Amino acid sequence: MNIIVCLKQVPNTADVRIDPETNTLIREGIPNIVNPFDLYAIEEGVRLREEFGGRVTAISMGPPQAAEALREAMGMGVDEGILLSDRAFAGSDSWATSYTLALAIRKLGACDVVLCGKQAIDGDTGQVGPGIARQLGLTPLTYVFRIHSLDPEAGKIVVERLLEEGRELAEGNLPALLTVVKDINQPRAATLYDLRRSFRVGIRTWKASDLPGADPANLGLSGSPTQVVRIFSPPGRKGSPEIFSGERVEAAASLLADRLLAEHVL
Repeated sequence: MNIIVCLKQVPNTADVRIDPETNTLIREGIPNIVNPFDLYAIEEGVRLREEFGGRVTAISMGPPQAAEALREAMGMGVDEGILLSDRAFAGSDSWATSYTLALAIRKLGACDVVLCGKQAIDGDTGQVGPGIARQLGLTPLTYVFRIHSLDPEAGKIVVERLLEEGRELAEGNLPALLTVVKDINQPRAATLYDLRRSFRVGIRTWKASDLPGADPANLGLSGSPTQVVRIFSPPGRKGSPEIFSGERVEAAASLLADRLLAEHVL
């Protein structure tokens, strides 16, 4: 099987700062980590290779330091890491990111499964995975909780999706793109052997000129249909707490329950 994992390096901080000129995240001087949801995609990709054989390739788009995230993926058992790094990619929104990653996947050739985390913790859109599927014409299967069966020869996959109202079994054709939730597995720790292998093998870097068919008008900030017009902090909520008291805890709880029912909270 040919398995591809898309991952992102994200800021390891809750102190998010925005560049007032570009309205994009300021990443300089902030420690970075692999997007936590992508760790589960990496683990699932390695598990699929262990079961069916084949090769796992990790792709990330970002500045040169994003190679560290790919090395961590290789430390977990991924065979190869490819970094898409070019000033032309800077400022990409979810559509331009999906477009660029899809070009890289197409360059790699036929694949069976593409894996992504359900969302990135810095953008929280959850749009890149489905966007890649749309660009490449793959079967999109989102919020995957478990892979029940996968038959590469028959070209079929059955997954269990974790939805707000419950769970859903879904069957699709291969090749497919899966976005996974954290309940799907427990990511393994990187091994020293594989980390050393990542430095020995190296990370391939592709620029815009390395992607066949790349349209400069669809890359980076200029190719992003989503434009941030204004950024501001929402006003704080006004109000004062109401305390319910009684001779016994049960009486206070009953008053609280009555109020919640009256306000249609419950």
